[in-house]
Amino acid sequence: MAEEDNIRVSNSSSYPPPFRQQQTEDGDSAESEQLNSEVVDWEYNSVPVLDYDKDINYYGTDDDDSGFVVDEICRDWGLFRLVNHGVPPTLLSQLHDQAKQIFSLPFETKQDIMTTPLSYFWGTPVLSPSGVALSMKGSHQNSSWVEGINIPLSQLSKIPPQDHHPTLNSFRVLIEEYGKHLGRLARSIFERMAKNLNLDKTESESDLSELTGFIRAYRYPICSEFSKEHPAWGMDSHTDSSVLSILSCEDQVGGLQVLKNDNWLTVEPISNTLIVNLGDMMRLVTMSTRV
Repeated sequence: MAEEDNIRVSNSSSYPPPFRQQQTEDGDSAESEQLNSEVVDWEYNSVPVLDYDKDINYYGTDDDDSGFVVDEICRDWGLFRLVNHGVPPTLLSQLHDQAKQIFSLPFETKQDIMTTPLSYFWGTPVLSPSGVALSMKGSHQNSSWVEGINIPLSQLSKIPPQDHHPTLNSFRVLIEEYGKHLGRLARSIFERMAKNLNLDKTESESDLSELTGFIRAYRYPICSEFSKEHPAWGMDSHTDSSVLSILSCEDQVGGLQVLKNDNWLTVEPISNTLIVNLGDMMRLVTMSTRV
């Protein structure tokens, strides 16, 4: 399972060197600001909505049709918005604020304090099993316009205390609480899908392990070099390799898109809701060509 928190602030000194904006004249800056405002003026599309209490964590009677609804959405979409999930809104807000502060630190500072088991990366979301970003090919214009923090849930206790950066200490406490909620949600969602698919309970329990779970926080730096003809992408189109990905988008920036019937649909960021995406491993678990 994974969770991604999208954050965007303007603080070029905190950006990785290739992403730092060049000093431009007022006219160029105004044009860049206009382009940025156009990018976030999304036309949103609706995605299926499931209620955690009514659809996921409630099994009802034999004639209850909630299981059918969940099964149909997972097969037809592979993604849904989760409401009434039980994660406190204050926790989501505090996590966003703390991550925003960490990303606003100078680039060199972030590199220094993000020691094992944490990892700080930029330019690509593709990491090795140890959390190291894989090398990028070509110029930075071809890289993903993103930076992030990778946090393995099973190794939170190994994060060394930071005397000079107490924000990281409080961030770890929040992540521990949030990770417990993610574990609860992931188990319930997976158990509901496993029941619908008539998977063997004993065998399927090993397919979702909190020992392999992680949380990622992402920030997408403002890009002054893009144009409509040459856009900059936060991330290229991709599928998630996990069993489940649980995304929180508390910043209201938008930008998450999903492919449905050969059309890209833009998902609206709505506070206090989560987006659940079925990953590649879920397909392997079910041995299905589409889940």
